[in-house]
Amino acid sequence: MSEIDLILKITGIGILVAVIHMILEQVGKKDYAFIATLAGTLIVLAMVMQRMGALFQQVISVFRLW
Repeated sequence: MSEIDLILKITGIGILVAVIHMILEQVGKKDYAFIATLAGTLIVLAMVMQRMGALFQQVISVFRLW
């Protein structure tokens, strides 16, 4: 996955979560809106953590830390 691909996926998830949040807020389901926002945040966090793990592995291999 390239960096641009990751950025576009995160942007798409953000837009989708924002639309879902606004719709649920207008319907009066604030609890579900919060859960949708939290789920979107966790999905993006998991995607970023995978890339950070790859970055740390690359730093370790470059500097031969282990």
